[in-house]
Amino acid sequence: MLQGKNILLGITGGIAAYKTTFLVRILIKAGANVKVILTESAGSFVSSLTLATLSKNPVISSFVKEESNTTDWNNHVELGLWADMMIIAPATANTLSKMANGTCDNFLLATYLSAKCPVFFAPAMDLDMYAHPTTKKSIDTLISFGNLLIPAAHGELASGLVGEGRMAEPEEIVQSLVDHLSKDLPLTGKKVMITAGPTYEAIDPVRFIGNHASGKMGFALAEEAAAQGASVLLITGPSALELEHTNTSLKRVTTATEMFDESHAHFADMDYVICAAAVADYRPKEVAKEKIKKKDSAMVLDLVKNEDILASLGEIKKDQFLVGFALETENELENAKKKLKSKNLDAIVLNSLKDEGAGFGGNTNKITYIDKNNAIKTFELKTKAEVAADIWNEILSTEHA
Repeated sequence: MLQGKNILLGITGGIAAYKTTFLVRILIKAGANVKVILTESAGSFVSSLTLATLSKNPVISSFVKEESNTTDWNNHVELGLWADMMIIAPATANTLSKMANGTCDNFLLATYLSAKCPVFFAPAMDLDMYAHPTTKKSIDTLISFGNLLIPAAHGELASGLVGEGRMAEPEEIVQSLVDHLSKDLPLTGKKVMITAGPTYEAIDPVRFIGNHASGKMGFALAEEAAAQGASVLLITGPSALELEHTNTSLKRVTTATEMFDESHAHFADMDYVICAAAVADYRPKEVAKEKIKKKDSAMVLDLVKNEDILASLGEIKKDQFLVGFALETENELENAKKKLKSKNLDAIVLNSLKDEGAGFGGNTNKITYIDKNNAIKTFELKTKAEVAADIWNEILSTEHA
């Protein structure tokens, strides 16, 4: 969500300034471009060298660049236009009052008055200061200007007292930015469940029945859903992949039975469900407790059928939008349409192993999307991230058609 965003952080003189080093690190890790303005008093609490190192940009403290002559200056107007979002944290009582009244006696305040982007402010002060009518008036005034409050928390304060006035934690500040960016996205407020990867069905303690699925398609679908505002649960079979978006949670399973149980445990709470996992159709009837020794020239396994996760979800579906995947090698469209109807799906995504670059393991895929009215849309070979975006666009357009 913050990838590529230009974020301007203004730090004022309060003890909570020490938290901004963690805040900068989290923002950079999220892919944001960060520039820092440090007031003169803030320099007593946090090092400009530390912030410059973490942000990978020089820290600005005044209009005139210290290392240059007086004709070389920091342009507050240019900086205010550069920012996609501005954060003032900690915002002391003094700074809140100046912001509310238009006082412009330092570089940070000049930049704030020049900013054209959303401005977030995170108050931090002792409890009596935070509760004082003038502070409350400043906060109300700033909110009326369209600035975005990140409320102070209740906790232990620098004075030793316990109460309201503690600056929000860096993770909470970042989440406020993400929530703001998410509010107008198509999946904001929606819950999504996705299954991904293979399942492994044990033969003995060292061998299993499985397939070549990597989970890449399911993980890409989860990342795309989160980027569009959803809260995402990804249930994956064995895979080395990880999720990056903060709006995602990951549940790892091994067998088809475990995936069945997890899927059913969460299905009722979901708005959208995509079953992209390559679930084993069969499992050994008996699992040997010890490694099976090589004895004969042939070995026979007695297999039993696993429960069909997608069909079972289709049977209990109410308002959920349910999407399945079909990997076919012959009669592709005909077989996919049969699955779409028999499993009570809203749409199905067809893969053919005959398409070069599609299928298991790779970074690309080629799909055909079929909705419940049998409308068919075929896409060219694309990266799995691009395919995920296409699938979600089709889901949203199908749902609102």
